[in-house]
Amino acid sequence: MPFKDRLNIISIIESIEKIFEYTKGYEDADQFYQNSRDFDAVLMNFIIIGEMVNRLSEEFLEDQRQINWSKIRGFRNIVAHDYFGIDAEEVWDIIQNHLPPFLIELKNL
Repeated sequence: MPFKDRLNIISIIESIEKIFEYTKGYEDADQFYQNSRDFDAVLMNFIIIGEMVNRLSEEFLEDQRQINWSKIRGFRNIVAHDYFGIDAEEVWDIIQNHLPPFLIELKNL
């Protein structure tokens, strides 16, 4: 893996780990959403993840087609451009159900 891609993957992993740290102790989306500081911090890390995906080389993205990179970019765009339309339940679902296997996959690259 090219050095630049490796650095971007490390940044994505760090952002995912921060998201897990910021959501520790919450039992559901409503409880999480009520803490605007943690909610905003998580959204910022989703933006960072999307930005790091945008910096990955086309060759790397092509080699790792099992990951839905366009969906990750798309969610970054929703968070960045439609902040007030963000569904806390969707964010919570992504954190609980999609980030854990994504993190494992990234760590195995």
